[in-house]
Amino acid sequence: MIITRTPFRVSFFGGGTDYPVWYKKNGGAVLATTINRYCYITLRRLPPFFEHRHRIVYSKTEYVQELDEIQHPSVRECFRHTDVKVGLELHHDGDLPARTGLGSSSSFTVGLLKALFAFQGKMVSKKELALAAIHVEQNVIRENVGSQDQTLAAYGGLNLIKFSGDVSNHITVEPLSISKERIDELESHLMLFFTGFSRTASELAGHQIKATPKKKAELKAMHTLVNEATQILCSQGDLKEFGALLNETWMLKRKLTERITNESIDNIYDTAIKAGAIGGKLLGAGGGGFILFFITPEKRAEVKEALGLLHVPFQIEWQGSQVIFYDPD
Repeated sequence: MIITRTPFRVSFFGGGTDYPVWYKKNGGAVLATTINRYCYITLRRLPPFFEHRHRIVYSKTEYVQELDEIQHPSVRECFRHTDVKVGLELHHDGDLPARTGLGSSSSFTVGLLKALFAFQGKMVSKKELALAAIHVEQNVIRENVGSQDQTLAAYGGLNLIKFSGDVSNHITVEPLSISKERIDELESHLMLFFTGFSRTASELAGHQIKATPKKKAELKAMHTLVNEATQILCSQGDLKEFGALLNETWMLKRKLTERITNESIDNIYDTAIKAGAIGGKLLGAGGGGFILFFITPEKRAEVKEALGLLHVPFQIEWQGSQVIFYDPD
């Protein structure tokens, strides 16, 4: 039996520039982190005396004989990618709900591939794991996804990630070298809230991808903010400037398509700002899910009370996808 633990992510800056349709021509970058909220995949060989060959348990339960019968696209194609030959039983558990802007679908794919490689006795690098997940999601399943979620889930940590059109080495991960005191300061200013509704990220991202050629000014500005925000974190300057940039990037992001925000989200954002938040942004493709705010510690309670939403405490996670249990028998 194998159990993997793969983190979810919070993206601060640069989301949208990590779509291949953009970065292959223009380059892209994101500043983002993984958090200590996880996707768990349990995998074992299924004993041969069951009527079915594979048992797959997530929000549904599938009993199938052949790979073609598997309905879950990531499970089906990850099994194919790793050339599964034996019957397997798979269970998925998550700390937070899916379709909420935390990269959960990519964490699932990364965690499943990590488990399948371990099952086959393979130790792959973080980069190999990330690229395998990107290939499955973008080229095989053809989901409307970027490249940051898989990379973050595989690597873990607080990173500046750069994307280019160079196929041989198109992703560069640069962990931010900042002190523990600076990290603690950053964490003390961040609050994550659930808006109360989820959405289908791929559909929303599809609209954004189609609009990309018409949004060059916004995406270039968002790319520039990645470098500015990185410099703030890596300096001893006032961290409030980071929060102000979050507000700036949200104003740019909401211009990418009309589906990124709505009246409910705008009301949540305005309420938080009026209560003392310096900046924030909706996470993921938009339309719902989790929203992040930058708030000085003395204003946290006031903003939380004003919003009346579910608050999810978190810390930065540093390991990425890991095998946390391995029993070869």
